[in-house]
Amino acid sequence: MHSESYLIMQSINFEFLRPKWPELSGLGGFAEAYTHTDAVGAISKLRMFCEQVVEWIHHDQRLPKPFQANLNDLMANQAFRDVTPDVVLSKLHALRKEGNKSVHGNAGDTTSALRLLREAFNVARWLHVTYAGGIAADCPVFVEPPKGGVEGDKQRKEKRAILERITAQEAQMQKLLADLEAQRSRATQAEATAEERKAALDAALQATRSLHAVYPMAFNEDETRRYLIDQMLADAGWDVGKGNVSTNDVVKEAPVQYQVGPSSEGRADYVLSDDNGKPLGVVEAKKTSRDPQLGRKQAEQYADGLEKEHKQRPVIFCTNGYDQWIWNDAAGEPPRKIYGFYSKDSLQHLHFQRTAKKPVSEVAANPDIAGWMFQMEAVRRVVERFAQKKRRALIVQATGTGKTRVAISLCDAMIKANWAKRILFLCDRRELRKQANKAFNEFMPSLPRTYVKGSSAGDTTNRIFLSTYPAMMKIFESFDVGFFDLIICDESHRSLYNRYRQILEYFDCYQLGLTATPVDFLARNTTENPTWATSYKHRPGRLVLTGVDTGTRPRPAQLDGLLPAGGITRSGHP
Repeated sequence: MHSESYLIMQSINFEFLRPKWPELSGLGGFAEAYTHTDAVGAISKLRMFCEQVVEWIHHDQRLPKPFQANLNDLMANQAFRDVTPDVVLSKLHALRKEGNKSVHGNAGDTTSALRLLREAFNVARWLHVTYAGGIAADCPVFVEPPKGGVEGDKQRKEKRAILERITAQEAQMQKLLADLEAQRSRATQAEATAEERKAALDAALQATRSLHAVYPMAFNEDETRRYLIDQMLADAGWDVGKGNVSTNDVVKEAPVQYQVGPSSEGRADYVLSDDNGKPLGVVEAKKTSRDPQLGRKQAEQYADGLEKEHKQRPVIFCTNGYDQWIWNDAAGEPPRKIYGFYSKDSLQHLHFQRTAKKPVSEVAANPDIAGWMFQMEAVRRVVERFAQKKRRALIVQATGTGKTRVAISLCDAMIKANWAKRILFLCDRRELRKQANKAFNEFMPSLPRTYVKGSSAGDTTNRIFLSTYPAMMKIFESFDVGFFDLIICDESHRSLYNRYRQILEYFDCYQLGLTATPVDFLARNTTENPTWATSYKHRPGRLVLTGVDTGTRPRPAQLDGLLPAGGITRSGHP
């Protein structure tokens, strides 16, 4: 696969990979070179390292791939998990998660880069022993790279030549990666059988055990899992102590009373505390080999004990270091998978909503914003769906029938009923963002709003955030997963979802899609069944309204009216 000669960056720690994986050796070299001067760039290269490892294993082991899979999909792929030891999977997830933060949030420092460089190095040693016939005892020892990596050892008078060489090597690396992707896509191989995957896992585990015997700390699963959880909490803004040290925010191995057992005391892995010392959340950590939901019963018992002691029930989190679940059982919500931890501010808001959130009967559309019967019905249907603990809804409205007004009416209703605090409106063009901003200003002028920018993640003043999909894609991981209560996606069709679905998968909130796609074309153009739909029928100007419940066939509602030839005017009337 590497018949062509490439001028690739030299590395300090990854040269033993070069005979079989020159692309990994080169990416490791770039990460070393950038660690001290461009930590974000270094971490981005390590994410690419992770991606190439995952892609190579899929190709080499003939594993089936999910359709249009991103890196997270590939790593969650059961076939991939079948052949990858848990401790290695944890390290790869560390590279993926922190890499995503650097790519989408411009986050990273030299300390993190060095930590992740070690993780990548340990993955490299495992890869070498498992797939290249390497011997654990013969693997090199990690050496912290000097400033500039291999090039940093050379004379500073060569600085200009070094920069030119690095630029050329970057181009060569991109060409190598593109060639590898093309070769893999052209290759046609029969998928590995279950027996073959089992044999691959046995070999991988044997390599892991031999490495653990020589380098016990480098392949300690508990330590890796603890690092992942600590890092995720820190990414969400929590003050996390090093090692087993607790802080006012995060209490580790927290004693919990009223537990089952002789001593009636247990120890929760983490308790997330409010400013007044009361528990906002409790975190139960399980081994990466176990489904994090298996810790739910234990976490529930801890929540029971903390509630008895503090008169406040914490939100429950279960994790194995990379899969997380949240269970706000006090609000009657079922457990659901989430991308990361809530910040303190977002958890405080969840607790506030337990008592302040109004019943669905009191969530009403404002006729001054969207007063047509079908518009008010659309808002009602969406609210009812959210009240059923559903997280996503879709409104289908023909062009000219006021989709944006309906969306703003929903925002108004949910904010007044304390169902939503911060709302994100997404669209695909700046002109549409400008139009949406103008509409929000007209109908909700007193509500603070802003265009999303790099500093928006810490913005607790504004309530309405407007952004294009591409702009949000660059920075979405700088927010915590619970920052928004509602996301509205304009022109919500399949092509946009496939391109930007990471945004929607990242945030844990209500999500509403808006589209003008006719109901008959929904199956091929959208990802959701409509919650409410309208469509033209018979002749221009006649509006036939169709109410649709998810999972059922469209059924005509008892609503029918004439639509003005020019659509709905700014005043909302013909």
